[in-house]
Amino acid sequence: MKNVTKKEILIGVLFYVFFSLLYRLVLWAYSGGYERDGIFGWADLKGYWLDSGMQYLFYFFASLLIWFLAIYMLKNKKTILQIAVVVILIPIVVYFIREGRYAFMDSIGADRFRGAGTIWDWYIPSLFMMIQFGCLFAYRYFKENQKKIKLEGELRNAALKSELSAIKAQLNPHFLYNIFNTISASVPSENEKTRHMIAELSDLFRYQLKASQTELVPLKDELDFVKKYLDLEKERFQERLEIEIDVEEAILNDMVPPMLLQPLVENSVKHGLSSLIDGGKIFIGIHKVNNKLMFEISDTGVGIKDKSDVFDKGVGLNNTRLRLEKMYQSTLQLNDNEPQGLKVSFEL
Repeated sequence: MKNVTKKEILIGVLFYVFFSLLYRLVLWAYSGGYERDGIFGWADLKGYWLDSGMQYLFYFFASLLIWFLAIYMLKNKKTILQIAVVVILIPIVVYFIREGRYAFMDSIGADRFRGAGTIWDWYIPSLFMMIQFGCLFAYRYFKENQKKIKLEGELRNAALKSELSAIKAQLNPHFLYNIFNTISASVPSENEKTRHMIAELSDLFRYQLKASQTELVPLKDELDFVKKYLDLEKERFQERLEIEIDVEEAILNDMVPPMLLQPLVENSVKHGLSSLIDGGKIFIGIHKVNNKLMFEISDTGVGIKDKSDVFDKGVGLNNTRLRLEKMYQSTLQLNDNEPQGLKVSFEL
């Protein structure tokens, strides 16, 4: 289990304490402890340790061993396989734990089950382990289901926003193109640079409309769109903005979701570099590893100290995260860049 909280650790400890105390009470009452020691005789620490405390400490380490072998080592495997390995390991581990505990108790002359009674040191720990790991798998399923429900809610909200955005984008887009052409025609011929910028801005709007009507585009089209966007930002930042793009030519025809990179690049420019007097560098790297496209967008900006709530603040980052999770079950990773700034990475 990853990302285990302090509360979950405390619950696990209390789980063991509760069952060890319960087992102590049962053994104490069965041996006539009430008549012998009085109503609080069960609270004797030495008796508790020899009857159940030591035994459940053995169980605790046995549980860690089973968890490591069956769950942690198989974390990328299906749950049904993890459950099967747990069921197989429990009797094996219980046997060695029982024999080790018996040897220790015999060496110190402590009482333990003997003869036919030793069957209880098979049955009770096996049942306890089954209950424990059953609760663990049930709890994990509950957490994953809650996460799925939350993600589905976020996706519904994102889908609604996307639908509204698509409706807005389709409100006579040719009107925008005509306006751009009219403005470009009215610019004096000596201002060719301004005409070029207007043409690039027109291309950005045209690609956005295309993105609202298709699910996948060639990677080269997505990169061309990002380059046009960065060219316009370059006019604003001048020498303060440095751009580096490293993409393998062999993957340029691979299909990717449209408008996937631009929100991440815009976040780097807007939130990472714009506040710096000297500006900085934007890096875009895309490579193919084990038949997966690996993306990296980094900047040398101010970075993000608290990454826990960053998705609640930026629409672009959050929508990109949701698209990746929904379409590819991929995660948007945020890490510190070296020597400074933010690095965003994901895979398709």
